[in-house]
Amino acid sequence: MPSTAQARARSAGVQRRGVERVQAILDAAEALLDEQGYEAATLKAIGERAGIPTASVYHYFADRHQVDAEVLRRHLREVDERVAASMSSPTVRTLRDAIDAAVDPLLAYFREHPSLVQLWFKGRSSTLSELDEAFDLSQAEQLWRLLIERNLIRADTPQFVVQLAYEAGDRLFDVAFWRSPKGDDATIDEARRLVTAYLETYAPQAQHPGD
Repeated sequence: MPSTAQARARSAGVQRRGVERVQAILDAAEALLDEQGYEAATLKAIGERAGIPTASVYHYFADRHQVDAEVLRRHLREVDERVAASMSSPTVRTLRDAIDAAVDPLLAYFREHPSLVQLWFKGRSSTLSELDEAFDLSQAEQLWRLLIERNLIRADTPQFVVQLAYEAGDRLFDVAFWRSPKGDDATIDEARRLVTAYLETYAPQAQHPGD
């Protein structure tokens, strides 16, 4: 009869192999999205790329939408870390600096990871939409806090003001990637100008209407 220690060791081994298989599936999905686009990244193709039977893929993910969501979560965690590091830089001294600190790492990451572009613009599931929305709200809040802390907008500026600015910039960011798979530079530049100009009306030195 196996000992408790042996049973635990076997259980740990099974869990480890499970984690390794999940990572292999996600890596394969990301590679297919990068190389062949959204339509090519089926569960069958993912399993073949990962060297895992399709039936085993279904053991970990009920459908491709679950794979898409997990790949997107992995990307968004990395993007969030990069943006947070960029925004925390002491070189952020002006509104334009702050906008660039939010845009630059996001733009660079999208350009480096075509799989994220595929999921962002071609993925179709309610979970992806919810992840996108939650990410945008989180980034807008992070930007709002930065602007308040650095005295780049008035301390009484409502959070929804920065949310609106972020959403406007996000729409132009989307347009940039519809125009070019690498993000159209001219459109990105206009997004920076638009968001900066709007938020400048909330800068501490800005004139209030009627002043």
